[in-house]
Parts: sequence; structure tokens; C-alpha cells
Amino acid sequence: MNAADEKRIAAMMAKTLAMMCVRNTGLETLHAGIVPVTHAGDYSDVCVIDADGREIAWNDVSHLDDGQMRALMKEIVSRLYTFNMSIDDPEFRDRVNRWARVADRWDEPELDLSFLSILGKAEPI
Repeated sequence: MNAADEKRIAAMMAKTLAMMCVRNTGLETLHAGIVPVTHAGDYSDVCVIDADGREIAWNDVSHLDDGQMRALMKEIVSRLYTFNMSIDDPEFRDRVNRWARVADRWDEPELDLSFLSILGKAEPI
């Protein structure tokens, strides 16, 4: 297989996995809701007031608590596992192919060199 075909297939698989296994998870719940207005464009002019009356800059607010992060990661890992365990099923592959056609409309992925760098430096937790 030539390099162009490898890139094309890797891009298609990345977009399909993202659509099937990450999108429409708890991430959508976190995405739902009212988006605050920012005149600065970077949300530096937005703040949150918590139940104790603390005013916290939007850029400093944690948008996920530990429980939400754990639930989101568990859901995504379970979907990736299910995908991998089901890929030999012809009916499942047909569904993957349908989703792949939709995912193909997404922007093309880029090689994330910072990801590779982090993996090279970090010890697994």
C-alpha cells in the first residue's frame, strides 16, 4: 500500500471512530446549554458566580468534574471496545460504512506532533 492510500484510510478511520465512538456521548450533554456571550472573543470577559458567591473567570472554570470525566471516558472506551469487538460482523461493518460516508464530510485530520511528543515524554499512569 502506498503512503497516499495509508493516509486516506487512516483519515477515514479516525473520522469514523470519532463520529461513532466519541460524538453523541456524554460529550453532547456537556456541549448542550446556553453559550455565554463574549465581546473579547476569547471569553476573558466572562465569569461564573458559584453557589458560594465566588466570581470565577470563565477560562479558569473547570467545565467537567471528576465524575463527569470518568463517565465520559468510560463511555468512550466502551464504545471503542464494542467497535473493535464487532468489526468482524458483516452487519456492523455495513453500519460503519454508512457512518463513514457521513464522517467523510468532516475536515481532514492533521498529524498531531504534540501528541506524539507527549507520549514520548510521559510515563503511563
